[in-house]
Amino acid sequence: MKTHPSSKIRVFPLQLVLLVPFVLQVFGVVGLVGYLSFKNGEKAVHDLADQLMERTSSEVNQHLDAYLSIPHKVIQLNADAIRMGLLNVRDRRAVGKYFWHEMQVYDLTFISLNLATGEGTGAGRYDGKTVTIDDNAIKTPSLPKNTRTYLTDNDGNQTQMMTTSTWDTVNEPAYTEPVKAGKPIWVRIYTYYDPAYPPYIVASAGRPIYDASKKLIGVVGAEIHLLKLSEFLQKLNVSRSGQVFIMERNGMLVANSGQEKPFTLANNEIKRFKAIDSPNPVVQGIAKQLQQHIADFQSITNTQKLSVNFQGENYNVHIVPWRDQYGLDWLVVTSIPERTFMAQINANTQISILLCFGALVVATAIGIFTSRRIVRPILRLNQASQAIAFGDLQQIVEEGNIQELNTLAHSFNQMAGQLRESFIALENSNAELEERVEKRTVELKTALSELQRTQAQVVQSEKMSSLGQLVAGVAHEINNPVNFIHGNITLLKDYTQDLLRMIHLYQQRHPSNDPEVQALANEIDLEFLMNDLQKMLSSMNMGTERIRSIVLSLRNFSRIDEAEFKKVDIHEGIESTLLILQHRLKSQPERPAIEVIRDYSNLPQVECYAGQINQVLMNILVNAIDALDEANAKRTHQEIEANPGQITIRTSISDSQLVEIVIADNALGMPEEVKNCIFNPFFTTKSVGKGTGLGMAISYQIITEKHGGKLECFSTLGKGSQLIIQLPVGQ
Repeated sequence: MKTHPSSKIRVFPLQLVLLVPFVLQVFGVVGLVGYLSFKNGEKAVHDLADQLMERTSSEVNQHLDAYLSIPHKVIQLNADAIRMGLLNVRDRRAVGKYFWHEMQVYDLTFISLNLATGEGTGAGRYDGKTVTIDDNAIKTPSLPKNTRTYLTDNDGNQTQMMTTSTWDTVNEPAYTEPVKAGKPIWVRIYTYYDPAYPPYIVASAGRPIYDASKKLIGVVGAEIHLLKLSEFLQKLNVSRSGQVFIMERNGMLVANSGQEKPFTLANNEIKRFKAIDSPNPVVQGIAKQLQQHIADFQSITNTQKLSVNFQGENYNVHIVPWRDQYGLDWLVVTSIPERTFMAQINANTQISILLCFGALVVATAIGIFTSRRIVRPILRLNQASQAIAFGDLQQIVEEGNIQELNTLAHSFNQMAGQLRESFIALENSNAELEERVEKRTVELKTALSELQRTQAQVVQSEKMSSLGQLVAGVAHEINNPVNFIHGNITLLKDYTQDLLRMIHLYQQRHPSNDPEVQALANEIDLEFLMNDLQKMLSSMNMGTERIRSIVLSLRNFSRIDEAEFKKVDIHEGIESTLLILQHRLKSQPERPAIEVIRDYSNLPQVECYAGQINQVLMNILVNAIDALDEANAKRTHQEIEANPGQITIRTSISDSQLVEIVIADNALGMPEEVKNCIFNPFFTTKSVGKGTGLGMAISYQIITEKHGGKLECFSTLGKGSQLIIQLPVGQ
C-alpha cells in the first residue's frame, strides 16, 4: 500500500509544539493576573479616595454644625434672660459681668448687647486669651469717644480702663441688619485690625429683642473667630496630602487647611481673598479649575464630584454645600491628588510588567531545555524505528533519565527482540504490557491522592506560621520608631530643663526693660509656655510609653515575650490608665462626665508584668466607656442627667494570695451569646474601624497564661457588666 504526503496539512517540529503552548500559558497567566491585580487595586484606591473625601466632608460639616450653632444658642439664652427679667438691660455693669462669665464657658470672641437708645455693653476676647468688658454710652458731641474697654479680675469685675474709642451703635450693621430682618440672622463676616491685637475676622450673629408690647429693646449679638476653622481643617488627616477649604457662594475664602491665612494685611486693614486669589497655590489652582467646570457656584445644591488637572497632576475633588437656618451658605471643597493613592499601584504595575517579561524569558529557557530533554530520546526512538523498518532488527535504544521514555525504550527493545518470534508471543507480550500500564496507573492515582492531602496539610501549616510571623513583624516594626521617639523625649526633657534654667538665670542676672522683649514675652505668654512645656513633654513620654505597652501586648499575643516580672502597685496602674483615658471620661457636648467610683482596699505589691496588666486595664476601661457612650446614644439628655454613666472600680485581697480587681459599668449589658464570645480573637460588636476584636482576647491571655490568674465576665441586660480579674500576689 502506497502512502502519499498531504500538501494541505502543515507540520511543525515537536520541540516547537512543546515550547510555544508552555511559554504562552505562563506568559498569559502572569499577564492576566497582573492586569486583574492592577484593575482591582485601581478600583479599590478610587473607592478608598471617595470614602476618605466623603468622611472628611462629613466631619467638616459636623464641625460647622456644632461650632457655628454656639453663637445663636448663646444669644437666644441672653434674649430669654432679658425677656424674663433675669438681666436688667439698664444695669450695663451687671450685664457686662454676666457676658464675662459666659465667655469663660463658650469658645466665642465677643458677646454684646446694643440697646435702641445707643447704649450697650459687651465682653470680648480680642487677643484670643484675655476677656475684657466694653461699656458703650450714648454718643454725644461732648462725649465723642463713648466706648470704654476695661480689664477685669478673676470674678469678672471691672478694674482698670484700657482704652476709649468711638462706636456708633445704632448705625452699625451688627445692630441695623437684625432689626431689619426682625429675626436671628448671621450679619456678615466682619474684619477689624488693631496693631495691639491679632487680626480680627469673625462671623457675627445678631438677634433683635422686643418687650411685651413688641417695642424694640435692642439687639444681642455674638461673634466667633473664623481662624479657628482653619486650625480645625489643618488637623484633618487629609490636609497632609490634599487641601480642604471653605468658601462663600461668591467665591470668597472663609478657611483653608494650608498654613497660608485666607486674608492679608495692607495699610492696617484686613483684606480677604477670593479662593482663586489664595496665596496657597493648590487652593488657588483648584478654585480656578472649579470655576471653569462650574459657571455659577449658586447652582450647587448637592455634593459634586470632579476630577481636575492642576500643574500636570490629577486631583479628586468633592464639593459639599453647607448652610444653616440663619443665613450662612458655604461650600466645603475637599481635594486629594491621585498620586497619594496611585503611587503604589503604578509601582506594582511596573513590577507586574517586569515579572511578565521575566516569566517569558524563564519560561522560554525552561521550555527549550525541557523540549530538548524530551525530543532527544524520541529522536533516538525514531532512528531505531526507521532502522527496524529497513530490516535491521538488532536495534537497542539506550535509556535516559526520563522514566516514561525509559519505559517506552524498554518496551521498544522488548518489541524489537520479540519481532523475531511469532505473532502469538507478540500478543501475549502486548497483554502483559497493558496490565503493567493499568497497575502503574492505579499506583500513580494513589500517589497523587496522597500528595494532595500532604499539600493541604503543608498549606495550612504555612498559613498559621505566616500569621505568627506577620504579627511579630508588625510589632517589631512599630517598636523601633517608638523606641527612637521615646529615647529622644528623655534627652529633650533634659535639654529643655537646661534651657529653662538658662532663661531663669538670664532673667535674674540681666533684667530687661526693653519694651520689645517684654512685648514678645507677653505675646507668647512666656510663663505659661515654660510651665506647659514640661507638661507637654510628660504627656509625650506617657504617650510613647502607652504605645510601647501596646506593642508589647501584640508581641505577647504572638508568643514573643520580652517583659520581666516586677512588683508593682496595682492602684498606680489603675490611676495612670484613668489619667490616659481622662479625655474620654470628661464631659462631652452630648453627655455629662462619666463618674469613676473608686473602692480601693489596702493591697500588697503584686509581682507581674506591669505593662501587660496596664494593657488589660486599658482594654476593659475602654470597653466600659464605649458601652456607656452606646447607651447614652439611645437616651435623651434628661435621662442621661437623671442616671449618668458610672464606672466602679473595686479592689480587694482574699486568702493573702489573690488580688481581685472588679471593673463594673451601668450601661446596657450584653446578651448571653455575646458574653460567651468576648474572649475569642477577632470577635467584636463594634462597627468597622472601631475595633479589631483582639483587646479582650489578649487580656485573657495575659491574665490566664502569663500570670496564672482568672478573668471572668458577668453581665445583665439593661443593668450593665462587670469584669473580674484575679491575680496571684507572687509568681
